Amino acid sequence: MNLTKQNDSESKTKEPLRDSSGRIALSGLTLDEMKEFVKGLGEKAFRADQIHSWIYAKWAKSFDEMTNLSAEFREKLKEVACISALEIATLKVSKDGTRKYLFRLPDGKLVESVLMCFQDRDTLSACVSSQVGCAVGCTFCATGYLGFMRNLSSQEIVDQVLSIQRESGKRVANLVYMGQGEPLLNTENVVQSINTMINSVGIGGRHITVSTSGIIPGIERLREVNLPVTLALSLHAPDKATREEVVPITKKWPIPDLIDALRDYVDTTGRRVTIEYVLLKDVTDRPDQAKQLADLVRDLHCNINLIPYNPTYAEDGTAYYGRPSRDAQLRFKELAERSGKTVTIRLERGTDIDAACGQLHNAYKDGNA
Repeated sequence: MNLTKQNDSESKTKEPLRDSSGRIALSGLTLDEMKEFVKGLGEKAFRADQIHSWIYAKWAKSFDEMTNLSAEFREKLKEVACISALEIATLKVSKDGTRKYLFRLPDGKLVESVLMCFQDRDTLSACVSSQVGCAVGCTFCATGYLGFMRNLSSQEIVDQVLSIQRESGKRVANLVYMGQGEPLLNTENVVQSINTMINSVGIGGRHITVSTSGIIPGIERLREVNLPVTLALSLHAPDKATREEVVPITKKWPIPDLIDALRDYVDTTGRRVTIEYVLLKDVTDRPDQAKQLADLVRDLHCNINLIPYNPTYAEDGTAYYGRPSRDAQLRFKELAERSGKTVTIRLERGTDIDAACGQLHNAYKDGNA
């Protein structure tokens, strides 16, 4: 599959999402798109502002809640539109408060989203998907075993957040594009969705992170649009041989080229990037690799985020990789800090509810959810 071509065909299509009955879904549309919709109904533009406010500011679940619209107009809306076309196929709630959603799209395909709660923080973070499945094929990631099916539209990406807010009654303040799929193989829809997140949902750009496995054309595109977001590179190994094993696209976009692309991004935007690094026992957690990592990013404006592996299992029940001990994690962190960068070990959420990317999708597909 040509990884550079996935953006082209679907991102140019601007048809609004429709539910299984053919009604237009309004959740996830921009204000301008809503104005086009109400204009098509013969209504004045200010009606779009009212609907937009009900959906984005008040998280309305039905048209009946929109009491500043006439009863006649609400009945018309019910006939031709719906709030959301996403259905919750299943929802799991962790003992730590994390909520893992599996959304069914109108075409029957499934995507995952996560709402993360932290006891020491007042704000909530959501993780959204950008594709159905993924073509990148990282060997430690459950999504990679699903294969690539299609890109999500901007509306489908935004509506994940809105659906989470409607279901949970909680406001999402931080957002990561780190669910199913490679965001920078769906760059234009991701960029449009970020603009909607900022302008309509109300999530500040500095509270949005876009994670990539290293798609250089996508990084260059993000640099061009210069949105006030954080770029995160899922590096996962500092040496060519290991990274080609766990992140196969390294063969197309090698590590030195990736680091150069990140430097260009930093030079243009002035923003610090994040280096994501998964710790796989005896594969990416060796002391020599920690030293290599420190050397690799020493002159890059970045932070390092270490991610202890959340096991993904083969059909026979064996884990694809092992999880390093806490001592091994701390040893790696100490050695990586020789880079002079801030190095953190990610606080994990939802390990009891298949919260890692693709795990819930796979479990549901296999009838175990």
